[in-house]
Amino acid sequence: MGRPVTLFTGQWADLPLEEMCRTAREMGYDGLELATWGQINCRRAASDEGYVKEIKETLKRHGLICKALGAHLTGQCVGDLWDPRLDGFAPAEFAGQPEKIRAWAIEEMKYTARAAKAMGCDVVTGFMGSAVWKYWYSFPQTSEQMIADAYTEQVELWTPIFDVFDECGVKFALEVHPTEIAFDYYTTKRLLKAFNYRPTLGINFDPSHLIWQGVNPTIFLSDFIDRVYHVHMKDTSVNLDGRSGILGSHLTFGDMRRGWNFVSLGHGDVDFDKIIRVLNGAGYQGPLSVEWEDSGMDRIFGATEACSFVKNINFSPSTVAFDDALKND
Repeated sequence: MGRPVTLFTGQWADLPLEEMCRTAREMGYDGLELATWGQINCRRAASDEGYVKEIKETLKRHGLICKALGAHLTGQCVGDLWDPRLDGFAPAEFAGQPEKIRAWAIEEMKYTARAAKAMGCDVVTGFMGSAVWKYWYSFPQTSEQMIADAYTEQVELWTPIFDVFDECGVKFALEVHPTEIAFDYYTTKRLLKAFNYRPTLGINFDPSHLIWQGVNPTIFLSDFIDRVYHVHMKDTSVNLDGRSGILGSHLTFGDMRRGWNFVSLGHGDVDFDKIIRVLNGAGYQGPLSVEWEDSGMDRIFGATEACSFVKNINFSPSTVAFDDALKND
């Protein structure tokens, strides 16, 4: 099958590139989706050909490819409403300074586009943040003008960034996700419309963030398939047992009392067979990138099993109708 099975390194940022490559190859992966807070420095990659050559040679030595960079933490700092949690996503010297964090993030995203071009990647996955996520329940009352202003702000913040992406021939794939300006079906439609369906902006499809909200991942994928620039393979187990709810009850991930948990691929409720069939129908040939998260499982065991799971389900579409032979000559 032409689609490579890659590993997103966001949850493996503690490993240096050499060890990350060796580990990924031993687990069976074809490549890496490099997290920009881990194994690649985007400012350096944007201008240092020797540094980029070193990264590429390390990947090649282990038989790995890189089709996308993941800039989730940087992107969050561009459009989010600041609170102390954002300090951990930006350089320490900007802690507690929302304006400086945002200014840094905007420039960093531009460097990320240039780094992607230098690496030969045509997609950057990531987050955009949201000035109105904290108002999702609408009490105290959230006016329609507040929501409209938030989408307008995102356009103003990201348009200069996307201009650089266009200059580099790179697209941005937003991971539709809670805390983002687009977190479900209708907020995704609204975001794309706010940007006048600018081709630069697309989707990093991740079913794990949709299913626990009650959004059917297959329907979402089918309806937005022309905007899907990258795919994350990630699973969620929903456990609404009459006590738990979808809001998580302030219980940490992995706590079995939660209404849902991220789990290793094949251990949850996402129907990946249907997802593969939609991707086949659309001719998607990009990476199937495993974002491995399961607080109840050893990560080497889990990510190895997840790689095998994806390769086993990564089937090609048929080139013939199954009933073509049901006839006499």
